[in-house]
Amino acid sequence: MAKAAKPKKEITMEEALWKSADKLRGSVEPAEYKHVVLSLFFLKFASDKFEKQRQKLIDMGYESQIEKTFAYTKDNVFFIPPESRWSYIIENAKQDDIALKIDTALYTIEKTNPALKGALPDNYYSRLHIDTSKLASLLDEINRINTNDEENDIIGRVYEYFLSKFALAEGKGKGEFYTPKCIVNLIAEMLEPYDGVLYDPCCGSGGMFVQSIKFVEAHSGNKKKVSIYGQEYTNTTFKLAKMNLAIRGISANLGEEAANTFSNDQHKDLKADYIMANPPFNQKEWRGNDELVDDPRWNGYEVPPTSNANYGWILNIVSKLSQNGVAGFLLANGALSDDGTELKIRKQLIENNLVEAIIILPRNLFYTTDISVTLWILNKNKKARTVEQNGVLKHYRNREKEILFMDLRQMGSPYEKKYIELTDEDRTKVTSVYHAWQQEGYEETYQNVPEFCYSASFEEVEEKGFTLVPSRYIEFINRDENIDFDTKMKTLQSELKELLIAEEKSKADLLSVFKGLGYEIKL
Repeated sequence: MAKAAKPKKEITMEEALWKSADKLRGSVEPAEYKHVVLSLFFLKFASDKFEKQRQKLIDMGYESQIEKTFAYTKDNVFFIPPESRWSYIIENAKQDDIALKIDTALYTIEKTNPALKGALPDNYYSRLHIDTSKLASLLDEINRINTNDEENDIIGRVYEYFLSKFALAEGKGKGEFYTPKCIVNLIAEMLEPYDGVLYDPCCGSGGMFVQSIKFVEAHSGNKKKVSIYGQEYTNTTFKLAKMNLAIRGISANLGEEAANTFSNDQHKDLKADYIMANPPFNQKEWRGNDELVDDPRWNGYEVPPTSNANYGWILNIVSKLSQNGVAGFLLANGALSDDGTELKIRKQLIENNLVEAIIILPRNLFYTTDISVTLWILNKNKKARTVEQNGVLKHYRNREKEILFMDLRQMGSPYEKKYIELTDEDRTKVTSVYHAWQQEGYEETYQNVPEFCYSASFEEVEEKGFTLVPSRYIEFINRDENIDFDTKMKTLQSELKELLIAEEKSKADLLSVFKGLGYEIKL
């Protein structure tokens, strides 16, 4: 009797993604990898959740309910029709019409689950014309993924992975930056979006929303008290966001369609309690010279220059803040000190007591750019007030004529060799200082720390010409005075010696290679 074939070993998501990319080489462009893989990942994860719920119903004695949609949707699980289930796809993986079967599966799931309307690709796999054997191999790799971890931010993880591995193929400078989870967590921990309206004007794949809801759940809050609004310009990314949020059971209003936030605002009358955003850095030619000049979002401010959208994003955010609204968003460092119209707008923002904190972040946090960026915190109400947040009373002091500056460039831990991430300990340190500075009695809990933080008065900011560069306010220690010259030179001597030895070895190896090829180089 023949032995049954052993099931293939389950692998991590990252391993599967790399193997998936390997299967796609030569069939589609690298920039397309994530779109090919994302819907298949969704199909497997949605099916696996469905099967778990199905088994749970059987175990509870509700076998008569296992083909009823409500038995799944009541627990934020998608109902998966038989022809859309992962088991059916795998059984037919080697059939010549497997691409059509995948398209049909996605179409049927979307029609069965209204929350997915417009989220899944239409007739995508049939149009790709991927060789059946390659598509079958791809399905086989994805089939090996372990879905038993509680990590459900699938779309974000896949998006992040492909950006990290194929960033050059994505094309730098397009503004398509995935916001690292550690930064999103930092913003959420500073803003504390427990209840109210949360808005992201350039929401990408929805990562800000996913991590914000995780923050609420981690602090025993109620995610149903958070109303989510967003907008995204790119149609494929708009679909990813809808897919990402739907699989998490997160309800959101992303507008009627993918659209430009400036020229086709999908939420014109929205007032948000929390705004979290990572706009494209230094976006050029974002409006024509005569376009949007009279836009109500600039009301009371100078019209942002057409050469750079940074202050357009800032004023869009300001216009959306509710009476007590607070915003946390990222911008390139140049926005801290730009002259001309930007300076005039920045001066107005400071005079209107909107700027609460400016936090400069470490370099190499992003996959697609190595520049250091700044986290801006704007607050519509910096007056003294008492607020209940998630069952806790907080007594805020008046901070109207103050701005907190922080420099995190000495923080962060390396990962994947070339990137930096802010650890849990780093974020706790930052948020503790920020919240202590906001509260009554801060004189006992907050103090300026050289090379880390400084609370500046309006007069100090005015005296420095309304620049918001943290290093203009935070004290930096001149360590040159304490350097032992002899010790430093001996260290440099040792390092240089190692470099010269390595250089000589490389030169010898290169000469040897040419000699072996019959083209000896005589020096």
